[in-house]
Amino acid sequence: MGVCTVFTDANVSFIPEINTTGITIFSMPGWKLALWASAYLTLVLVAVTGNATVIWIILAHQRMRTVTNYFIVNLALADLCMAAFNAAFNFVYASHNIWYFGHAFCYFQNLFPITAMFVSIYSMTAITADRYMAIVHPFQPRLSAPSTKAVIAGIWLVALALAFPQCFYSTITTEQGATKCIVAWPGDGGGMTRLLYHLVVIALIYFLPLVVMFVAYTVIGLTLWRRTVPGHQIHGANLRYLQAKKKFVKTMVLVVVTFAVCWLPYHLYFILGNFQEDIYCHKFIQQVYLALFWLAMSSTMYNPIIYCCLNRRFRSGFRLAFRCCPWVTPTEKDKLELTHTPSLSMKVKRCHTKEIVFMVLSEATNGQPADGHFEVPTEL
Repeated sequence: MGVCTVFTDANVSFIPEINTTGITIFSMPGWKLALWASAYLTLVLVAVTGNATVIWIILAHQRMRTVTNYFIVNLALADLCMAAFNAAFNFVYASHNIWYFGHAFCYFQNLFPITAMFVSIYSMTAITADRYMAIVHPFQPRLSAPSTKAVIAGIWLVALALAFPQCFYSTITTEQGATKCIVAWPGDGGGMTRLLYHLVVIALIYFLPLVVMFVAYTVIGLTLWRRTVPGHQIHGANLRYLQAKKKFVKTMVLVVVTFAVCWLPYHLYFILGNFQEDIYCHKFIQQVYLALFWLAMSSTMYNPIIYCCLNRRFRSGFRLAFRCCPWVTPTEKDKLELTHTPSLSMKVKRCHTKEIVFMVLSEATNGQPADGHFEVPTEL
């Protein structure tokens, strides 16, 4: 949350005064702590359960294993780990300002949050790029399964490299008997180094990818909503295909907007703290931080809900996953949604200045395009 003298992004260390009993001037009454604990516990349970179900739906069903869905698995994995390993432990630290989890986990807590945030938003960016190529440049080659896995591995490696400096300068300190996990930046108090690093990180894991996605989805939207075939009515399979693409774009735009809204106050909080560190010395800042951190972490639980509400295949998958619940009754149609193998492919014929697109049924090719065709999945 920050300290009066030492600032840390991934963790909270904002109280210089601690007595030997472990009671600080920021200690909350039991009822308030119980409310916050309930809010964070609900967040973790929903996020972990929802994202684990999304991963199962995609990996356990051959029909769902598409390039786009591999990136969704990567996004879900990052969100699941963020909720499980960052939200809970950081809440405990923020509510007590005492680090209970040892030196090794201090390194991890200053490495993983930035890594997971980078993986989350660049998985969204990769999905955006994939949809951009499929919709705006449909005749260009698409990513293969090996290329997709290489991109995912590259995202994780770059994310780890970006988070490494904060992990490298992590350390455990003891102030008046209280153990703290902080980031001790080099230089004259580390102020300029810290500020530069945080500005670079926020630019790379928030503003830059959001700008790229905003531009890409603007172009995608203009392409879809203005697309017409001169002299031909769009109907039948063509119309269903176009509607499916529009629905998918709406789904992903909602995912991106949700992420942006949830994380913006948190980033602004730390930008302000870099210039006015004295805000961390006010008692009310603990409640502000807990609220902003909960909002940021809540971004990890919304995506499965969005998929379930806006996509019938994921909706069917959630019914199958929770069929043991008495209020959930999956149908044969739900099973067919995830196991039926025929897919749509598109055959393109160029005719001078206009394009006529025909939709033809072809046998499934395990997520790979057949000769002379390219895959055009109508849903996630």
